[in-house]
Amino acid sequence: MNTLAADIKPNAGRTQRYAMPAWIYSHPAMAALEHERILRPSWQIVCHQNSIPKAGDFVTFEIGPDSVVVVRDKDGSIRAFHNVCRHRGARMLDGAGKCGGAITCPYHGWTYRLDGGLIGIPSKETFADLDRAAHGLLPVRIETFLGFVFVCLAGNPPSPRDVFGEMVEEFTPYRIEDMVPLGPITTEIWNVDWKLAMDNYLESYHVPIGHPGLARMFTPDYEDQRGVPGLARGISWVKDRPSARWAEQIYTRHIADIATHLPADNRRSWRFYSMLPNLGIDLFPEQIDFFQVLPGGPNRTVIRGATFGLPDDRREMRLMRYLGSRINAQVNAEDRWLCERVAQGLQSSTYVPGPLSDLERWMAEFHDMLRERIPETRQSSAPAAFA
Repeated sequence: MNTLAADIKPNAGRTQRYAMPAWIYSHPAMAALEHERILRPSWQIVCHQNSIPKAGDFVTFEIGPDSVVVVRDKDGSIRAFHNVCRHRGARMLDGAGKCGGAITCPYHGWTYRLDGGLIGIPSKETFADLDRAAHGLLPVRIETFLGFVFVCLAGNPPSPRDVFGEMVEEFTPYRIEDMVPLGPITTEIWNVDWKLAMDNYLESYHVPIGHPGLARMFTPDYEDQRGVPGLARGISWVKDRPSARWAEQIYTRHIADIATHLPADNRRSWRFYSMLPNLGIDLFPEQIDFFQVLPGGPNRTVIRGATFGLPDDRREMRLMRYLGSRINAQVNAEDRWLCERVAQGLQSSTYVPGPLSDLERWMAEFHDMLRERIPETRQSSAPAAFA
């Protein structure tokens, strides 16, 4: 479905939508419900398949109280497990790295094969009839799609491939499966509720005002949007008139001549994909990235992400990647500043939910998910049971 902003007719039989009530962005009772009903039964990216190229390479992923480890097995397969020792529950691995041929708990030394089987128990004779086969690491549902390693902790949501459907064809020219990490996975803390940050990423109505650099370089991405249930895409096209800012001008003047691995249209566009409930994938001519919007505690969000690109040692490609990252860092800083201002405003005693533009319809879809899975959010104030 392609919908141009120009095609939206005023008052053409549409019902006015409104933003969510302020209390859902700060009430402590929301965190557990969101984790159980929204985040655990969803697909989350842990890493790229080429982030763990060799046996024993691993990456961990934290979401709420849960921790997952993804590891490359000796047979070349990629496996995912709950990052919890089966003895006393200790967290076993942190960050990313190499664990050799086995995973060993740092607390009592219980040791597991890379396929999760328990193989080593110090002082095993002190346990009564311990069945090693019954105490292997608990597996996590896993799927590799577009080169990314996804995990799902609960439920049976549609696979990422099914969500993307025919839109996956738009990713084909980028050869994401062949890409390599251009840096480590990073995290950044924002002093806002995670839902507020996701609201921001799901709408482009703010871009012309909130992101002046993007407005100088590109057409608004809400002028070329497409969506399917659970997934939205917008494309920004390089303007014919270059920006007067040096970094923006150099990038837009030269990127089409350097990113020759892509068709002409892809060389002159930035493409943004948002997958509910908390994932973004951005496709640039010189590189791509993913980011996740994760709850980090009351009024605290963790933005987790990484960049990837095809192997390319050309000096001019390194320059484009530097400039692209520089421009995106500014955009990210602007988003953080804007979200924190909204967080401050939501604390006001005078705030009431305002009307939503049709340009905020993907955010409204996110709100519909919240209302469906957490019916209490339909109320204008926190229910008494939350007190």
